[in-house]
Amino acid sequence: MSGELVLVTGGSGFVGAHCIIELLKAGYRVRTTVRSKGRQADVLAMLKAGGAEPGDALSFAVTDLTSEAGWPAAVAGCDYILHVASPFPPGVPKHEDDLIVPAREGALRVLRFARGAGVKRVVLTSSFAAVGYGQVPIAGRPFTEENWTNLTQKVSAYVKSKTLAERAAWDFMAKEGGALELAVVNPVGIFGPVLGPDHSTSTDFIRRLLDGEMPGLPRMVFGVVDVRDVADLHLRAMTNPAAKGERFLAISGDFMSMLEIAETLKARLGNAASRVTTRVLPDWLVRIVGLFDGQAAQIVTELGKARNATSAKATRLLGWTPRSREEALVATGESLIRLGLLKKSK
Repeated sequence: MSGELVLVTGGSGFVGAHCIIELLKAGYRVRTTVRSKGRQADVLAMLKAGGAEPGDALSFAVTDLTSEAGWPAAVAGCDYILHVASPFPPGVPKHEDDLIVPAREGALRVLRFARGAGVKRVVLTSSFAAVGYGQVPIAGRPFTEENWTNLTQKVSAYVKSKTLAERAAWDFMAKEGGALELAVVNPVGIFGPVLGPDHSTSTDFIRRLLDGEMPGLPRMVFGVVDVRDVADLHLRAMTNPAAKGERFLAISGDFMSMLEIAETLKARLGNAASRVTTRVLPDWLVRIVGLFDGQAAQIVTELGKARNATSAKATRLLGWTPRSREEALVATGESLIRLGLLKKSK
């Protein structure tokens, strides 16, 4: 309903900024959280890059996922909350709790304050990381919302943090949720138009390809979805009665190999993708590199796994229809070029 107030946590992030843009387009008033007042200018710059001029429809609240401070004022008067904020570093944290604690405790903190403030529904941004890891993919059986990552197997700190945070949120709702409603969005790799130099780990992969920083491609596959469609799914999950108590995978088509992604960029971006490699690295080489490089170590267990997933539930229940994988990837590259974020365009 136009004019209602929505709190978006993490407005300076890639997904958070796009959610704000979609909410403003739909006529909502938006309040967003930032960790310091200095980040307000960053948010406004990202919104401007996305074509939004919020004016009085946007306000700010200074909060942190690890502290109670600021949250009562942040949630006051809100009809809905999109809890998007969660740490996702490009490298390996020194300790897994650096990711797990703020993700889990932050989700619980938002839910507690939302319940106390009479918020109607919280939409939690989780991840495919909470769905399809710690288990062997079965050919012909894509992962669905019924699946959960198996934490008894070795998984990365990020995967563990997203799984524990979402589990904690559902447990809270079952025991203490009261009248509050919860819906969860589980995106795969999020691509699409970047709005500034501080974008995301997924989109930085495209930047590294275009800048020629990757000498070869590990034999891996992952899902692709456009950030604009992720934001759209958040809005649908926020208001549609069918979304209450449900989780929704956000993915466009089948998973893609790194080689397929590289070939898409070269085919669609022409000279701008001249530095993109199509050399596939042998698994043994990636494993050796993983002994010395933290980022490589995180992907060793995923080499050669033919994972897949489906967003049929979001389409069936919420009428969600995402853009193609190729459009999401090309939009990422085009925005990096347009904003001068590639080495060769500086």
